[in-house]
Amino acid sequence: MADEVLVHADGRVGRLTLNRPSVFNAINVGLARGLEAGVRELAAGSDVIVIRGTGGNLSVGGDVHEVDRLRKQGREALAELFRSFRAALAAIAEVPVPVVVVVEGNAAAGGFELIQACDIAVASTDARLADIHARFGQIPGGGSTQRLAEIVGRQRALGLILTGDRISGADAAAWGLVYRAVPPDHLEQAVGDLTDRLLAGSAPALAASKRLVRASAELSLDEGLDLELEAVLDHLVGSTGDAAIAAFTERK
Repeated sequence: MADEVLVHADGRVGRLTLNRPSVFNAINVGLARGLEAGVRELAAGSDVIVIRGTGGNLSVGGDVHEVDRLRKQGREALAELFRSFRAALAAIAEVPVPVVVVVEGNAAAGGFELIQACDIAVASTDARLADIHARFGQIPGGGSTQRLAEIVGRQRALGLILTGDRISGADAAAWGLVYRAVPPDHLEQAVGDLTDRLLAGSAPALAASKRLVRASAELSLDEGLDLELEAVLDHLVGSTGDAAIAAFTERK
């Protein structure tokens, strides 16, 4: 993991920082592997994970120098970069805890795709988001072609992918690509408030809800509703049921 990804457990909050500020947190194999390892490590002892970048940027995507170096070594060498990043994004989906990404500065290409893979994104209104692959005659390799249309709809997804257009954090919130966008000087408070609200929830209930929402993309409506019903019954009849009913009753 080296220093390309910083991992820190801050009480119940796991903090993971992409740490290549001199190249705007560009993604190489080491960073991708560190991202996966860090997410899995923090999930074992934290109730919420917060991902962000150093230097005022999330990430500008793949490190072009690394891509060129690996490309010259052959197809399999280059594939390792994309497979490592894919594994990191899969880890975000697989861990039971909510994974929050903080979007500020530039979030392009792989950085843009990282946002799509996280559970909740909070952005600065002046953040700059884009899938810039098309500008350089390239194809998205971190999931935009598979995730983005589900989030923002086919028209907007294809518009962003095929043109490489940049949108602001405010636009991203209006389109549903991020959960909330706030002025830059309110970003830290917004992230803190969100993590506090997540920490106040029931960890088993949050984990189950995350799992159900993630599963919905691969299931029919009836299959998803069946899965939801079983999860609700397991939750209410199991060991968490008394606390869940008590919390609801006290609120009522």
